[in-house]
Amino acid sequence: MADAAALLFDLDGTMLDTDPIHMAVFTDMMKGYGLEVDEAFYMTHVHGRLNADFFAEFLPDEPDHEHLSQAKEAEFRRRLPSPYPAIKGLPAFLATRSAEGWPMAVVTNAMRANAEAMLAAIGERARFDTVVIGEECPRPKPHPDPYRIAAEALGVAPERAIAFEDSPSGLRSAKTAGCLVIGIASSLSPAALRDAGADHAIADYTDPALPGILQSFKGVTA
Repeated sequence: MADAAALLFDLDGTMLDTDPIHMAVFTDMMKGYGLEVDEAFYMTHVHGRLNADFFAEFLPDEPDHEHLSQAKEAEFRRRLPSPYPAIKGLPAFLATRSAEGWPMAVVTNAMRANAEAMLAAIGERARFDTVVIGEECPRPKPHPDPYRIAAEALGVAPERAIAFEDSPSGLRSAKTAGCLVIGIASSLSPAALRDAGADHAIADYTDPALPGILQSFKGVTA
């Protein structure tokens, strides 16, 4: 059907801006290893990546990267306030799209416990029947598997899905899967998002161009 289309949302930085919490946790953890994590380092080496990839690169001699990852994420959850503000306009945007009948899924590289904690903190868990976790897929972002799996779960082809993303790895994942990609400028500039593959770039979900983009996309024959 021409109107069969879905919305897929990254979580960190796309539905809520948690980068300040993540960066603070990494900063405190890495001090013990003599590694300074400032904003430039975080955006270059941490943002959008799996913990395992970061630890493998910067702490190759540590014997248990999984333990480090679990400890880091447990500390993130401890510091995450609840309730926590969503990206501007998100609750109203989700409510409107839900009323219009758009199927929606979350697609994130966050571990499941974190995803559940973040969705609960912004009060939007009930909006999503499908939450796809990167580490539970054959390959996480930046590979296209998570977005392909999410689209399949919602009963649409990836080409009939719009993905909302904020990181280069997430943009690459969604774009390679075949989605139309809208970049959220929570940490990267609109120009940087477009350079990384976004078809559109917006500051938040109050952007007046969004309804037109969605209506145009939904009316395209697959």
